[in-house]
Amino acid sequence: MARPDILIRSAFESAFERLGDAPLTLAVLDLDHFKLLNDTLGHTEGDRVLRGVERLLSGSLPTGSVIGRLGGDEYAVILPETAAETALILFDEVIKHFQIHRDPHWPRPLGISVGLAARPAHAHTFADLHRAADEALLRAKREGRGRVCIYVEGKMVLKSNYYPKSQLERLAKLSGALGRTEASLLREALDELIERNRGAL
Repeated sequence: MARPDILIRSAFESAFERLGDAPLTLAVLDLDHFKLLNDTLGHTEGDRVLRGVERLLSGSLPTGSVIGRLGGDEYAVILPETAAETALILFDEVIKHFQIHRDPHWPRPLGISVGLAARPAHAHTFADLHRAADEALLRAKREGRGRVCIYVEGKMVLKSNYYPKSQLERLAKLSGALGRTEASLLREALDELIERNRGAL
C-alpha cells in the first residue's frame, strides 16, 4: 500500500479547502525537546528523527489521512470523517509506538505531543481549527508532554434542561451507532441550528 506524501504547508491547506465542509479532525503535533536532540546529537540526527516520525505517521494513520509538515518539527494531519475521540485513540497509539521503538541514544525527554480539534464541533475554517488544535497541543505540553489532548473551549457554559426520556434514549442509541459521544452530537446539532438561523443573529 502506497504511503501518503508529506505535504508542505501551502499544499496541506489546499487539501483542507478541497474537503469543503465535510466533518474532520485536525491534529497538530510536534516533538517534545527536539532542540535538545539537535543540540546534543546534531542536526543530521534531528533530520533522521523527523524522517522516522513521517514514516510512523504515514504508515499508521487510516487511508485518506492527509499529512503535512508545517515547519521545523511541527506537523499537522487531517482525518476526514473522523471524530476527535477516535483520533485521540489513533494518536495515543502513535505516541506509544514512538516511545517503545525510540533509539536509546536519544535524549530521554524526546517525545511527541498532539493537539486535536474537530469540525464542526470546535471550528470550521482552517485558521480557526488550527488555532484550536494548537491550544490543545499547548495543554498537552502543560500537562506533562508525550500525550494527546482534545480542544476544550475556555468559556463553556453548562446548560441544564429537561428532555423527554424517549429523546435521550434515541440520542444514546445514535451515539452508539455512530461511534461518537452524545456531547459531540449535541454540539453538532447546536452548530447546525445556529448556522441555519444565522440571519436572525
